[in-house]
Amino acid sequence: MATVEPSQTAPGRGRELLLLVFAIAVGMGAYAQVSLAVTEELPADFYLHCGALVLLAAVLHLIVRFVAPYADPVLLPVVVALNGIGLAMIYRIDLAKGDSSLATKQLGLTALGVVVAAVLLVLLRDHRFLRRFTYTAMIAALVLILLPLVPGLGTSIYGARIWINLGGFSFQPAELAKIALAIFFAGYLVTNRDTLALAGPRVAGLQLPRLRDFGPILVVWAVSIAVLVLERDLGTSLLFFGLFVAVLYVATERVSWIIIGLMMFAGGAVLAAKSFSHVAARFTIWLDAMDPEVYSALPGSEQLVKGLFGLASGGLLGTGLGHGHPTLVVFSESDFITTSLGEELGLTGLLAILVMYGVVVQRGFRIAVGVRDGFGKLLASGLAFVLVWQVFVVVGGVTRVIPLTGLTMPFLAYGGSSLLANWLIVALLLRISDNARRPTPLPVRGASPVSMHDDVGDEEPDDAVPFPVPAPPVPAPPVPAPPADGHPGTDATEVVPVPRTAEDADRTEEGR
Repeated sequence: MATVEPSQTAPGRGRELLLLVFAIAVGMGAYAQVSLAVTEELPADFYLHCGALVLLAAVLHLIVRFVAPYADPVLLPVVVALNGIGLAMIYRIDLAKGDSSLATKQLGLTALGVVVAAVLLVLLRDHRFLRRFTYTAMIAALVLILLPLVPGLGTSIYGARIWINLGGFSFQPAELAKIALAIFFAGYLVTNRDTLALAGPRVAGLQLPRLRDFGPILVVWAVSIAVLVLERDLGTSLLFFGLFVAVLYVATERVSWIIIGLMMFAGGAVLAAKSFSHVAARFTIWLDAMDPEVYSALPGSEQLVKGLFGLASGGLLGTGLGHGHPTLVVFSESDFITTSLGEELGLTGLLAILVMYGVVVQRGFRIAVGVRDGFGKLLASGLAFVLVWQVFVVVGGVTRVIPLTGLTMPFLAYGGSSLLANWLIVALLLRISDNARRPTPLPVRGASPVSMHDDVGDEEPDDAVPFPVPAPPVPAPPVPAPPADGHPGTDATEVVPVPRTAEDADRTEEGR
């Protein structure tokens, strides 16, 4: 991936503060509109909840201002706005169900996610420190993925065994595993990208890998298929393999890797659908959702069809917050919160939310282009791709573009595991962006050199090619002054002609 030329950048903390005010206003406005539409009055703890959201945003803004002053100023406000909209919609579903506990729990989980993100920002002063734990991250990811299969620890909910139960609290370890895998992929590929990009035979225009380099790819493919078959989790399987293929493409810039990856995953998924009934049921619901037999089966397509009708009833502008019927769909506050928002905000509101996700992902890839070390590029690319791929899988599933999965919309849906993992992703992107936007010691084209990067312990050289600095001018040799009287003098600067022949030597002696 190319690196943009460094430029003098203002920290942008003032812009971030202004955008945060607007983001909090969006969340508070949605909260108030829901309450007024359903109960015709503000809830008793309205100002308390809004104050908590303001406090969380202010604390994180102050921490960013002091420990990552050059971090991206747009990322945090957009995420706060998405989180606020999600809280308002969960509260709206609570009102419809006559129970307000989910929104309060989600606010507590938001506070936990913000605190963990702040701790990560304070402790991790340089993202390149994570490269030392490349293979540790791989082991941690594999352990987290396999934890739900441990007897007595993992629990199966609605057919998917992706949860573990710790002290009465359920947690989905795959959400943290995706961050660990992103660190492993970035560390592994930044070391082996030249081998993967250049070595290997070419067959039909495709650059095939050597057998010795094919091992890690086979391991990731096997883990993804195992998650699909053993844990019955199509969404996490798609997420892991898509993340690896995307980071591999960024590292090598070879389209052949994408083709090979898609062929391998498609072949494995088709084989699993023919061999295992629960995988086949997912594809049947997707292909024949409107079939009455499929609709009434268990598991059937009732949830998917009701979600589609909810989106259709919203139309272009929606029914308005608090005026729809999102609770007719099962899991309207988590897996199907997208259809809930689409029903009450309409296609216009849903597209606005998708644009907000697009801004987050664009800033993530912009950070990847701006940072100067290869590990940071691959890590930022992987984290940004995780967000956009998860949004695509969720929206594609509820709109019947792809088979329905169990993933949830980042920052919007109810769930502590997803919220915690996504706030950690935001903290990592903020940390990398601080490095990318910080003034660099390399001179800027057409400008005076800027201040030096004063990081301590910066042992990894930059990947970018330094801008050529012109060499200092060489002073010209002194020119001897001609003698004032026309005769050669005895001064040290006097130039005495060197005789070339014997006649010249005699002529010189006569002249003296």
